[in-house]
Amino acid sequence: MRAALRAFGELGVTAGVVVLLFCAYLLWGTGAYTVQQQTALRKQLLKEFRKKEPAKLGPVRLGGAMALLRIPKFGRDYRYAVVEGVGAEQLRMGPGHYPGSAMPGKAGNFVLSGHRTTYAAPFNRIGELRRGDDIVVDAREARYTYHVTGTRVVDPTEVDVIAPVPGKPGRKPTDALITLSTCHPEYSAAQRLIVFGELDSTEDRRG
Repeated sequence: MRAALRAFGELGVTAGVVVLLFCAYLLWGTGAYTVQQQTALRKQLLKEFRKKEPAKLGPVRLGGAMALLRIPKFGRDYRYAVVEGVGAEQLRMGPGHYPGSAMPGKAGNFVLSGHRTTYAAPFNRIGELRRGDDIVVDAREARYTYHVTGTRVVDPTEVDVIAPVPGKPGRKPTDALITLSTCHPEYSAAQRLIVFGELDSTEDRRG
């Protein structure tokens, strides 16, 4: 009996170590992949930004860099290249743009999704955003500054929050809006945390 209990205890310790290592991988190991991808994507964007006449932002391939996201409230080091697409592969690279939603600065809803706890957790702190906080999107042709207008926690089935006019599916948009979406609460996908914003200013790069 003692031998069996000892073996069971040792097995439990081993299982605990395996679980801890797996959790460490989810929190830090996956982040290393995202950091590597982000380094390459940001270099690509910054190279295009330095051109005297950056190309107008058009269709972007899935996984391609389309803009640089900055949130001043989170400090100078907070900057992520936004990729086209919100599939598992794209979101491992960084925040993703919902295909078919508005492009930066355009009328409609520029919708972004991002991880909250793994793959560098780009949207880990968006719950700290408050009305009036800035969200800056650097695209090839211009810098767009949005200000936060509100937040909501919704069920995954409430997809009208990413409609061209959030909460009013079918209505034609006239304003340039932004929506950030991530899982809620942390370490769970039971609900979604949504941050809404609207365009406040535009700084043209081509002038």
